[in-house]
Amino acid sequence: MELEFATADVFTERRFAGNPLGLVFGAEALDTEVLQAVARELGLPETVFVLPAEAQGADIRLRIFTPAVELPFAGHPSVGAAVMLARRMDHAGETLVLEEAAGLVPARLTRDSTGLPVAAEIEAPLPLAIGATLDRAAIAACVALPEAAIHMNGHPPLLAGCGAAFAIAEVEDAELLAAAMPDLAAMARYLPGLPTPPVGLLLHTPLGIGRRRVRMFAPLSGIVEDPATGAANIALAGLLLHLAGGSALLLDVEQGIEMGRPSQLHLAARREADGAIRVRVGGGVVAVSRGHITL
Repeated sequence: MELEFATADVFTERRFAGNPLGLVFGAEALDTEVLQAVARELGLPETVFVLPAEAQGADIRLRIFTPAVELPFAGHPSVGAAVMLARRMDHAGETLVLEEAAGLVPARLTRDSTGLPVAAEIEAPLPLAIGATLDRAAIAACVALPEAAIHMNGHPPLLAGCGAAFAIAEVEDAELLAAAMPDLAAMARYLPGLPTPPVGLLLHTPLGIGRRRVRMFAPLSGIVEDPATGAANIALAGLLLHLAGGSALLLDVEQGIEMGRPSQLHLAARREADGAIRVRVGGGVVAVSRGHITL
């Protein structure tokens, strides 16, 4: 049996930057164990398996895997899949609706002067949910930083997500951010026992008004460090709006700098009439390769 696959770089406008993504087609007959094995073999931060839609209103269904776990929702696979599928399907519309385990994910496409889809903006399937406050010392240990490096003025370390939960903590400057290193033993001691075990730990620091630099570590999910994490930054943008008050917030995020894979994410958070906070994230997508996997 042969499966067609493609790769793309997401949240970038050039190859070999951003976050690499694998897309696999024709895997409808395969069970979860085999899908996980394929994702592990490809070894990319995330691999999406493109399947026929089951939910009403969806154009296509995605199952998203890291090398170690399946995720209910993820941003860079959603953005990347929307662009790559629009190209593959010769989709003429402005939007695609992706079906994921966490819910429906609408994607709005951006095209170049020739009409080719080159970017997408997706909306998280769920509103912002803020979870437990986390222990400052434990979070510092998870990234091999002194406790004082975890900044408390903006917010304490906490859990938050819009379809996938992340631990989020602020550090004071880019130098401290660059010094962080994931400590697998500390993470294994602390993160799985949280009320909602997070996909990973996002560190962020301000770069100026409306700009942040972030790093995201998720070794327990099979990703030592992620070059660009849409779902985690969605949670961050929602959290910042929650803290600031008001009705809307725009945020530009850079990630992957320390890895040599610079990524740019553009986020927009809004507060609905019922108080719920909804968040969108967008960025560019560049196709890289195509091939086949033999099973």
